[in-house]
Amino acid sequence: MDMEPPLSDCSQQLLETLGNKGARVLELQRLLTACKSLGPENGGAGEAARAQIVADLLQKVGVEDILHVDCPDDRVPCGYRPNLVARIKGGTQKNLWIFGHLDTVGAGDLSAWHHDPWTVCQAGDFIYGRGVEDNQQAVCSMLILAESLQSAGIVPEIGLGLVFMADEECGSHYGLEHILSTVPNLFSGDDLYIVPDGGSPGGAEIEIAEKAQLWLKFTVLGAQCHASNPFLGRNAFVASSRLVALLEEGLRATFSQKNPIFIPPVSTFVPTRHPANVEAVNIMPGREEFFVDCRLLPEVSVESVMERISAITELASMELAVEISFETVHCQKSTSTPESSPILPPLQKAISAVYRVEPCLVGIGGATVAAFLRQKGLPAVVWSCLENTCHQPDERSSLTATCKDAIVFAHLLFPGLANG
Repeated sequence: MDMEPPLSDCSQQLLETLGNKGARVLELQRLLTACKSLGPENGGAGEAARAQIVADLLQKVGVEDILHVDCPDDRVPCGYRPNLVARIKGGTQKNLWIFGHLDTVGAGDLSAWHHDPWTVCQAGDFIYGRGVEDNQQAVCSMLILAESLQSAGIVPEIGLGLVFMADEECGSHYGLEHILSTVPNLFSGDDLYIVPDGGSPGGAEIEIAEKAQLWLKFTVLGAQCHASNPFLGRNAFVASSRLVALLEEGLRATFSQKNPIFIPPVSTFVPTRHPANVEAVNIMPGREEFFVDCRLLPEVSVESVMERISAITELASMELAVEISFETVHCQKSTSTPESSPILPPLQKAISAVYRVEPCLVGIGGATVAAFLRQKGLPAVVWSCLENTCHQPDERSSLTATCKDAIVFAHLLFPGLANG
């Protein structure tokens, strides 16, 4: 009678298999990159075609437990935004959940690219193309892990859950937020959660906290007139420019606290979008709008920032003889995963073993879907080994890092291996 190999032999076999998957990663990256997957906000038809590719790949290797949690959206041709939840049963009820998003941003200025952004270009260990890092590196790591488990017939010590989401680039309302509200009992507080949508070259940084997000829209009302006789009006452009400076100076000075776990270690207040105002050069604008993106340390409350802004705008309104109002466009509280979370010791040990670095815990000002998990009491961490070229021309990803990330995930599926 044939005997199943010992668990340690299975896990070691899996690690060796994953380490030799570079050619498969390149094949998957070419397939995914050629299938544009832009949300309607980015001028695309959604993620349905790419989701079908992923579902077909999983079914081809025998992954049968695939849950479709689609979200209606009449802005895309198929009428929905796809979300896939694939599961591979383990030896216990516990699961490792890995989250990857299916959408990408547009290519931007094509002249800034050195090649077609929708066709993968390889140069040694690096591949170039829109989405190859954000978030196809994670998706490929997830796929080769599932393929390797299934092809070898290996049952992991704990179950593997793979979540392929829509809409991450534009807020996740049609993605993870929809999944969490539609199937709220899918995830358990005892499971492990990792979001490979952030990281650092070398793989040392594990993100466990995110700053609060506060996006504000400011409206400045003066009086429009002909630019040849500016004394007949009140220039809202000049007033808004002065207001931007007052806000930057006042907010930075008031909220100067530092927290070394975050990168950068301070709260930030950044003027960003400025919609068009008047149609002609000879019109002095009487109305201006602009937006400010605030990323707040946990020590800084949204309420205190709003109070300070109210004081600044009140004084500026009197000084500049204009009407100033502001409103909240988006607000999300700071989220964090406790340093005592059970995923951290095995993850740190796995990273150290695979990448030969000393892992460190960090917080970021950016936003990931980990925030939605943390808000539900699910202690998610964000980690992968990334070049951090997302949303840039010549976005790139490492074939070796994609395989090694999958090896780190494999360690977590075998606690005996991670703790041995």
